[in-house]
Amino acid sequence: MIARAETWHPHTAQRIPYDQRVTHGGYRTDRSGYASMALGLAAPGPNTVDLASSAVSTRIPLRSLVTGDLIIDSTGDSNTRHVVIFERWTSASHSACWACEQRGGYGTDHRVLTYGLSAGSQFHPYHPNVLN
Repeated sequence: MIARAETWHPHTAQRIPYDQRVTHGGYRTDRSGYASMALGLAAPGPNTVDLASSAVSTRIPLRSLVTGDLIIDSTGDSNTRHVVIFERWTSASHSACWACEQRGGYGTDHRVLTYGLSAGSQFHPYHPNVLN
């Protein structure tokens, strides 16, 4: 999954720009389209709410995150929902993680994030069913 995510060249000059109306390889170049492509789901891929549905993924405890899992905020509208692809923890303290994401105003990215790590966060970890 991470190898597929890297085909959109996160955090390089060739990164795929974010746009909810544009496609790349048949996938929307928004957050859910990027995650759908990396998962190998049929293009254009489900939206963020559907990525968090039991048809696509299973909510898991934060401590259970493994490479290829998703961290999803499925609330709000299409401008506030968000999904990132978990790669690995930055340290044994699990205070931050490396993740791939498609972010507005930038495009595909690979960076350290803390989404979902604070109490009360709207971000929750999910294990994609296709990785079972």
